[in-house]
Amino acid sequence: MSGREGGKKKPLKQPKKDTRELDEDDIAHKQKLKEQQKALQDAKTKASQKGPLVGGGIKKSGKK
Repeated sequence: MSGREGGKKKPLKQPKKDTRELDEDDIAHKQKLKEQQKALQDAKTKASQKGPLVGGGIKKSGKK
């Protein structure tokens, strides 16, 4: 029994994934995702400018 055997073993190195070439479908999909992200960001900024949607109203307590 040597001292180097004990302890947690390091995981083996994974081989690097080769970069695959993007075809037109992949490029179109990435573009669509980017546009959706931008639309979501625009919607967030619009919503934050207007304030809360609910009006005053009567607030009910949880008691009965």
